[in-house]
Amino acid sequence: MSKPSDLKAIEQGLLPQLDDRSREIFRRIVDGYLSSGEPLGSRNLSKIIPMTLSPASVRNVMTDLEGLGLIYSPHTSAGRLPTELGLRFFVDAMLQVGDLTPQEQAAIEGQVASAVSGAKNVEEVLAEASQMLSGLSRGAAVVTTAKGARNLKHIEFVRLEPTRALVVLVSEDGAVENRVVPLPPGLPASALVEASNYLNARIRGRSLAEVREEIEASEKRAQQELDELTQRLVQAGLASWGGLESGAPQLIVRGQANLLDDLRAAEDLDRVRLLFADLETKKDVIDLLGRAETGEGVRIFIGSENKLFSLSGSSMIAAPFRDGKQKIVGVLGVIGPTRLNYARIVPIVDYTAKVVGRLLG
Repeated sequence: MSKPSDLKAIEQGLLPQLDDRSREIFRRIVDGYLSSGEPLGSRNLSKIIPMTLSPASVRNVMTDLEGLGLIYSPHTSAGRLPTELGLRFFVDAMLQVGDLTPQEQAAIEGQVASAVSGAKNVEEVLAEASQMLSGLSRGAAVVTTAKGARNLKHIEFVRLEPTRALVVLVSEDGAVENRVVPLPPGLPASALVEASNYLNARIRGRSLAEVREEIEASEKRAQQELDELTQRLVQAGLASWGGLESGAPQLIVRGQANLLDDLRAAEDLDRVRLLFADLETKKDVIDLLGRAETGEGVRIFIGSENKLFSLSGSSMIAAPFRDGKQKIVGVLGVIGPTRLNYARIVPIVDYTAKVVGRLLG
């Protein structure tokens, strides 16, 4: 199984390699797995596909699909099952998710509304919503909530792919919330590690908003000190500004020998270097905090992609629910085997999250 960070590139490379009959045979193998869990062989496939192909021709296509890593043979028989990459490719590139019928929408809305009217607190509403999801999906429901401005104990940024990361927020009361956030292009992996370490040294007992406000205030103080120090060095003729055209100003030191005779200037220069490094860290941290506060909820994890949740043999479909200000206040979803009925459960989870958010908001 390839890493999630490679999946998008792999999928984009796979799609052009599948002609109509390859897609049809692959779709039938996945559909068979999702409905029965059983492998499909070339003889049965040749009977059910809407095109005339001999079992031998079907076997040739299956060999090609196996070579692409989309299917595999669980034993020596001719039957094939989708790999985890195959399932991910199917969900991202070929899954057709239909809308819920008006009757299904009304049933979900009625059940959640009934829970809201009869519940003593939000937890009872979410318990009812998760029980309903469990019944509709025949999987285990999962709900995580952010109770207002929760005080945090730990935060971690985990890269999923070059332009996305998972933010894991652990509050002091033990609740865990996961959000997917976009990353600025070219952000190095080390920046995520540094941001996690920087925040964990400061975040205990505070909310994201409080920490962000404190870091922004600290950034302003550091920038003001930097301006004063650099102005002093420039006026003394010991330094000048460079790199302004590229948008990344750099302090160019001149007459370094003179610094030896001016201890205060030497100290100022050392402090300038520290402030540059400090401000660069703060800018990354503030940016990541802003993204964490508004990130999308985790949507679909398949098989070993679930290693973050120690559920490598399962799949999870989840969606965020938001308050009246469109701020994410929790995530609800379904965990089950990789044979989940994705086409049915995805719209159920999405719609339930929207109803819960609207009625609680």
